[in-house]
Amino acid sequence: MVALNLRMRKTTTRYWLCQLLGWGGWTLLNLSFFYFFLQDVYWKGKRREFFFTILFIQFFWYIASTHLLRFFLKKMGWIKFPINKVIGLFIIGVAATGLLAYYGAKTTAVFTGTSLVQYEKSLNLQQAIATEKSLGLNGTHYYLADKNNPKDSLNYASVNNIKKSTGWYRDSAGNWNYEDQDRGRFWWNIIFTFILIALWLLLYMVWHYLERNRIDELDRLSLEKTVKELELKTIKSHINPHFIFNSLNSIRALVDENPKRARTAITELSNILRSSLQVEKMETVPLKKELDIVKDYLALEQMRFEERLKVEMDIDEDTLEQPVPPMMLQTLVENAIKHGISKRINGGVIKIISKFTDKDFELLVQNTGTLDGKMNEGFGIKSTRDRLKFLCHGNASFNVEEIEFSRVQSKIVMPVEIV
Repeated sequence: MVALNLRMRKTTTRYWLCQLLGWGGWTLLNLSFFYFFLQDVYWKGKRREFFFTILFIQFFWYIASTHLLRFFLKKMGWIKFPINKVIGLFIIGVAATGLLAYYGAKTTAVFTGTSLVQYEKSLNLQQAIATEKSLGLNGTHYYLADKNNPKDSLNYASVNNIKKSTGWYRDSAGNWNYEDQDRGRFWWNIIFTFILIALWLLLYMVWHYLERNRIDELDRLSLEKTVKELELKTIKSHINPHFIFNSLNSIRALVDENPKRARTAITELSNILRSSLQVEKMETVPLKKELDIVKDYLALEQMRFEERLKVEMDIDEDTLEQPVPPMMLQTLVENAIKHGISKRINGGVIKIISKFTDKDFELLVQNTGTLDGKMNEGFGIKSTRDRLKFLCHGNASFNVEEIEFSRVQSKIVMPVEIV
């Protein structure tokens, strides 16, 4: 719970930092553009005050509207939606948020009396009145001339220029009306707002998709780690209890007949038990250490089988430091004795081979006997296959097969370097 709260707090802090830096950067970009290219227009008198105020209002509404959009997206759980719904949600979100940001800023500026558009309209009205006065038309009904025969009017061009230059004109009742001479600016402003919101939402969604993939990958790795730990614990719990009981009975028989061998056998059994207790703490061990445990195991089994069990080793000394999963070789040797040697009246041979090929490390356990279905389905075979898959990320192979001279071979091929 504590870790979850810390992660949520970290995510929230990162989100607000991105919001402030992103929209703050856009505001500074606007400020720089107007300073370097339109300084003579917007950097004088009251226009400059209005300009700074409007930038702040837009900054606030961009943050507020996108934060509101994020709130609704989280409430809906959009990340789980199919792609067609996400596309529809993207279009609706951009349209609604863009309109909110644009008209929110516009309305706030009007209500606070800081609208640059309203200020410029007021200045243009004063200019229209002054032009009308300079032409000597104030107090006359010149605006009716356009209705009767405008081209015969002496002041037609000048009067028409008032509307073109200021946007203001008198209607037939003599009242001042305003007509925006640059209507395209409205559509450009609102479309540009949509573009900004679309970029924000695209970045937000892409980041969350990447974050979800990262979390899914971490969860997958965590699950694999848990599975491996359970595998190792299961392996530890599956050390054949009959082997332990048989070893203890053999040791008891040796106590009087051969006390020295009994002491050695107790040491060998304790080594195996100690290794099984430590197996879950280690992902790999050197082959040399694994061979020591197997030798102790085989020595104990030879007390039971006597002449029926023969052991051969063909170990390349260069492979002794090769990392292998702990208890894996012991599991294969135990299976070979259980499914092979113990079922034969005359026993047989266990042979362990380790060697390097061109690019891989090979570990083989061969035993006298034939292959049966139980060996393929047993715990030892399955656990070996799963552990190699997790440890070597699919780059290792394991198979059990019958070979010549009535023998069964368990063969592991794995990378020389385990990643």
